[in-house]
Parts: sequence; C-alpha cells; structure tokens
Amino acid sequence: MNYRHAFHAGNFADTMKHALLVWLMRALTAKPKPLFVLDTHAGIGRYDLKAEPARRTNEAAGGIEILLKGAAPPLDDYIKLVRQLGLYPGSPVLIQALLRPTDRLACCEWHPEDVRVLRRAMAGDPRVHIHHRDGYEALGALLPPPERRALILIDPPFEAPDEFDRLAAALKPAQARFPQGVYAAWYPLKHRAPSRGFHENLRLAGLRDIVAAEFFRAEPTDPARLTGCGLVLLNPPYGFEAAASEILDALADRLAEPSGGFAVSRIADE
Repeated sequence: MNYRHAFHAGNFADTMKHALLVWLMRALTAKPKPLFVLDTHAGIGRYDLKAEPARRTNEAAGGIEILLKGAAPPLDDYIKLVRQLGLYPGSPVLIQALLRPTDRLACCEWHPEDVRVLRRAMAGDPRVHIHHRDGYEALGALLPPPERRALILIDPPFEAPDEFDRLAAALKPAQARFPQGVYAAWYPLKHRAPSRGFHENLRLAGLRDIVAAEFFRAEPTDPARLTGCGLVLLNPPYGFEAAASEILDALADRLAEPSGGFAVSRIADE
C-alpha cells in the first residue's frame, strides 16, 4: 500500500516491461478470436513525468527520456505508442490502445486513491473494467474468462520480502484453472539469488513452457540497488524468444552500462 508508481514511471524497468507488453499484445491480437487481458497491478494509467513525484526521483531520465531521443527499430512500435498517447502511458493505457472492439481489459488496483485516478483515466470505454481488489485474488475470481484466450500481466510492487514466493505460489493454481492463458510476471533484479530461486520454484511446481526475459542495466550484484528486471512468460506466443532478444538488445544498446546486458532463457520446456 506504500508503493506509488508515479515515483518510478518511465524508468528503465518500465520501458523493458512495456516494450515486451506491446509485442505480446500485437502477437495475441493478430488472431481473430476475442482476447481478454487482466492487469493485476494496474496503477493509475497515465503519468506526468514533469510532475513532482517523477521529478523527485528523476528515474525517467535513465529510461524513456533516452529512448525518445532515438532507439533501434525493435523499439519503434513501443516508442510510437508512447508519443501518440501523450502523458506517459502505463500498462493499462498501452493495452487499451491495442484492444480491438471485441477484446476486454480488466484492471485491478488496490490503492484507494490510485483506483479513483485509474477510473477517470479509463472512463467511457465499455471494453475496460476497473476493479478495486487485490490482484492476486483476481486471478481466482476472473479466470478463466469466457473468451478462453487471455494475457495475464502480473506486476507486483515487490514491497514484501516474500513477494517472489507469493508470485510463484499464485501462478500454479492460476495456470491449473486456466492452462491456455499467457501469463507474464514481472520481477526486479538486484542480485541473482532471488530470481534463480523464483525460477526453481516454478520448475518444482511442475509448470511447463516457461521463458524468462531479463534485462540488466548493470551487473546485478548489489542487494540494495535495482540494476535489472525480468519478465517470466508461461505459454509464450510463437516467436517471443527471438523478438524479446531483439527488443532487449535494443534496450541494452541505449540504457545499459558496460557491465549490463540481457538474457532470454527457457526455464521449462513445453
């Protein structure tokens, strides 16, 4: 409840998550059948990077502000959307921009003030539904959807020390309930032990068809410093591994320090 994304909007971790999210939305909307999207930790939708919270941390200066000055072609689709949508778009606004008339989006936000802002940002679109509820609880309440096709974005704030364990524990029953869903779970990288334990927990849970895409702004060796982030995909769409490598390579070219880089690896086979 203490986490407010306005202080971190547009940072390098945001750009990584959102660039991959745009690719996922394009891939999943290429098929004609309707798509349901669940954003479990939605935030407020749009962020003013000139406002006091963003300026206080100035994290966007090391992320989206660099990319807007020029980036490699794999980021063109994402950067074009950011320019088109005005105030810096969070995941709900990016997803909304890529929905078709037959698609739906459910956004969950637990912070009472943020959910009011989100409702105003998304008002007037019958395809979008805002829920003031815990995102993990929504995995049980909103799945499986009637569309039988879905992208589930899980982006916790990682305030709690056991967040990796909670995330792993949430994914197993969610996939058991709705096995054909595409699950995208974001996580921070400060040092490697927590993410390696997370990946191992997913394997031990018996989950299959898992790919991890990780971006390192710098070598992740300091438990007190956010130096990277990852996105675990369960049931990744065809072509994701190749596309993610191109996107992350383009991000590393513009945002990474000399010790940084990226990795796309398969955690579990189909």
